[in-house]
Amino acid sequence: MAKTPLPVPKNFEAALAELDLLVEKMENGQLPLEESLTSYQRGTELLKFCEGVLKDAEQKIKVLDGGELKDFTP
Repeated sequence: MAKTPLPVPKNFEAALAELDLLVEKMENGQLPLEESLTSYQRGTELLKFCEGVLKDAEQKIKVLDGGELKDFTP
C-alpha cells in the first residue's frame, strides 16, 4: 500500500521548522524504527526543498548585483 506524500512546505521557514522538529525527535530517540526511517525520508525531502529555495535566492541576488555574488558588509 503506497503512502500519501506529505505536502510541500509553504515556505522556507515552515520547512526548516519541520526539519528541526524531526531532527529533535530522532536525536532524542522518541521514534520507533519505522517512524525514524519515514522521518529520515521526509527530512531529506525538506532539505532538498530548503536547498532549492536558497539556490533560487542566491540566483536572484546575483541578478540584482549584476551577475556577481558579493560579500555582505553591514
